[in-house]
Amino acid sequence: MAIAKAERLMNLALCLLGARRPLSKRELRDSIEAYVEAARPEQGVAGSDDSFNRMFERDKDDLRELGLVIETVENLDGEIGYLARRDSNRLPPITLDAEEAAALGLAAKVWQQARLAGAASGALQKLRAAGLPEDVDPYEAHGALEPRIPVHEAAFEPLMLACRDRRPVLFDYRKASAAHPEPRHVEPWALECWRGHWYLAGFDRGRGAERVFRLSRITGRVRSRGTGFTAPVPDVVTVRETVAGWAGEIADRSALIRLRSGAGYPLRAKATEVRELGDGWDELEIPYGHGLDAWLVEFGPDVVVLEPAELRADVVDRLRAVAKG
Repeated sequence: MAIAKAERLMNLALCLLGARRPLSKRELRDSIEAYVEAARPEQGVAGSDDSFNRMFERDKDDLRELGLVIETVENLDGEIGYLARRDSNRLPPITLDAEEAAALGLAAKVWQQARLAGAASGALQKLRAAGLPEDVDPYEAHGALEPRIPVHEAAFEPLMLACRDRRPVLFDYRKASAAHPEPRHVEPWALECWRGHWYLAGFDRGRGAERVFRLSRITGRVRSRGTGFTAPVPDVVTVRETVAGWAGEIADRSALIRLRSGAGYPLRAKATEVRELGDGWDELEIPYGHGLDAWLVEFGPDVVVLEPAELRADVVDRLRAVAKG
């Protein structure tokens, strides 16, 4: 079974850091399992030195790009050896004042409901060893603020790992206007929490475009599908801005709707103007942003769209799709 590249790089780094003298390519090849496999003859073909050499050179360049200082040393016999000295690869001492340490301690408390809880707890212990005073309470230092990021969706952890490892995923997703979920093949970029809900941004392969998904609408299990991304990952992923646009919070124009009296409080909260019509209905002007049609459909018969015409048509199309489903 092939060994993952991350594990191979880690093994090479540990081998170079743990060596007391420069190690030759031959010694590294014989010491690291992945290189042993690469150099092993296959199907009667003698010799795989070229495969090993290419792999080793790529790995060495990758480690140097990650910041590991690898020295190249030539011995008396003219043989080249490699070594990563600990003193050349040691980070400077971490110094934190009381406020910095308290802020980092507070951040470590956030992930108590997710898989990162153990890692955050370990990080907090290291912070104390690095300068977080024992008598500094993060809650007291920030006005008794105790942060929490709720993570109730089962899809969170597999998507978090997929974002970290850059692995495409497959899951079933039910849109707000759809009666049944549909499969989505996504290259996940980032997870972000906005107003108590988690959202995933990524490249939807089926639609060939960037999309944002609300985790609470993912049904069933998240499955890994293949390796490698087909679309570039943007430097900045605007999850919150996209979701705010769905909610009509980022818009340069308005929509005119009729809303049944006593219904649709979220719409009333967003309205820039409300007029009572006196027949059990009110007339509202609300910001018109991307995704407003899907939001209005959720209010069913309590909402009638008056303007603009394209918004009315979109809402009608969604309602017909729900009725057919």
